Amino acid sequence: MRRRWLAAVAVSVAGLLTLTACGGSDDKAAGGGQSGQKKVEVFSWWTGPGEADGLKAMREIFEKGNPGFTFYDAAVAGGSGDQARALLSSKLQANQPPDTFQGHAGAELQGYIKAGKLEPLNFLYDELKLKDVLPQELIDQISVQGQVYSVPVNIHRSNVLWFNPSVLKAAGISEAPKTIDEFIADLGKVKKTGKIPLSIGSQWTAVHLLESVMLGSLGTDAYNELWTANADWSGANVTKALENFKTILSYAGTPQEDWQPAAKQVADGEAAFNIMGDWAYGYFHNPPDGGLGKQSKTDFDWAASPGTDGTFMWLSDSFTLPKGAPNRDGAVAWLKVAASKEGQDAFNPKKGSIPARKDADKSLYQDYLAWDLDQWASAKLAGSIQHGVVANDAWRTAINDAVGLFQQDQDVAKFQQALIAAAKNSGQ
Repeated sequence: MRRRWLAAVAVSVAGLLTLTACGGSDDKAAGGGQSGQKKVEVFSWWTGPGEADGLKAMREIFEKGNPGFTFYDAAVAGGSGDQARALLSSKLQANQPPDTFQGHAGAELQGYIKAGKLEPLNFLYDELKLKDVLPQELIDQISVQGQVYSVPVNIHRSNVLWFNPSVLKAAGISEAPKTIDEFIADLGKVKKTGKIPLSIGSQWTAVHLLESVMLGSLGTDAYNELWTANADWSGANVTKALENFKTILSYAGTPQEDWQPAAKQVADGEAAFNIMGDWAYGYFHNPPDGGLGKQSKTDFDWAASPGTDGTFMWLSDSFTLPKGAPNRDGAVAWLKVAASKEGQDAFNPKKGSIPARKDADKSLYQDYLAWDLDQWASAKLAGSIQHGVVANDAWRTAINDAVGLFQQDQDVAKFQQALIAAAKNSGQ
């Protein structure tokens, strides 16, 4: 099963490379837009409802302010960007970079930086005075030896429990579970009703689930310790966290193609719970042409994932300036839009995220997003595994592989040994 999944990924990447070589659609033709315009290739994985709408909103600002450039959308489908990163790696190795590409702030970019594939952006931070409007902790995560290598567009929260109030009520559950033990008990109650206790998507969503279960089981300090030089992945507390993960995973329904159809099962009342990042809010809430058009607190509701209340497991989408970018000036123009208050306030309400900037218009962030802004300002912080904050790409890939094997054999001891080896060989 695992080999078939890897083969499918290989075929997908090969297909993507072929499509790229062929030049894609008319909108992405090599010549760009109108005569005299120069295209700016923006590489991302924002193709789904909500995220594509946010990208479109920033694109409109970019094209209005930069009539000499035309936006070339090089987005590659697939939640969390696994397929996009595989294709991007091939392009960078072939010295064929896009003008700019999306990357998660944090450890994910370290490989590109060490390989000399990115230009530092200190000149842009100085020009736009970004260090005055971005949180220092975020700047630290995207800097290496004093050099800043990306422009963060947003802040996402990974550890969110989405649930259907009607399904919970029918199962005799009056409120969202606050602890891992309560969560497991509630999953059992839902199962007795015949509904899906926990919806899940493709393999990366299982890693996303794992990080919340580990945080909820270990606590913030012990979780954060795992990503330091003093980490002990062999401890009994890690074993217990993995046993919790096994139990919770046993209540999951049939894996869906990606996170959107899994989330939709909750919104449609087919499933009770889904643990997913706050991009799910945009998908639930946005009108039907870009989302599901559902009503919060009625069709869906939210809470911190079990055991994690008071901790914000964060990630941030950012854009880079590759060395050798074919249209460097166009890339810098795009980065300025991504960094701007106008760009972030256009993008984030549609995407279902909050702005990286501290001076954004808070009136635009209502409902879930208002709660999120308040939590970001007051909660403890922990970094996401799957979304590039705490683990570099090699380490994250090894964890993904270990989760994939565990989904097949359910062997906790073997799983823990694989995670110990992944940490040891991370080179981070």
